Amino acid sequence: MKTVINIMLVIFLVWMITGLYLVNQDHEKAQIVMGLGVFYFSFLFMPFFIYYRYRDGKYKKYILTDEKLKQAFNQQGKK
Repeated sequence: MKTVINIMLVIFLVWMITGLYLVNQDHEKAQIVMGLGVFYFSFLFMPFFIYYRYRDGKYKKYILTDEKLKQAFNQQGKK
């Protein structure tokens, strides 16, 4: 999965560099290439990356629960 993410990142970078080159050359399809690059990043690359990064439940320490909020407020009151 990590290899797929790296390949997708390289594709995105090449795509955006190509888009920037076309924008600088005032090519008529430059905006379409850039738009498709953003679409690719938003709807293909990021979901794969987020799934890969947080598939093992690593995200749970970032979720606020009542218990965590109470602990935070209790620690703040002790200072």
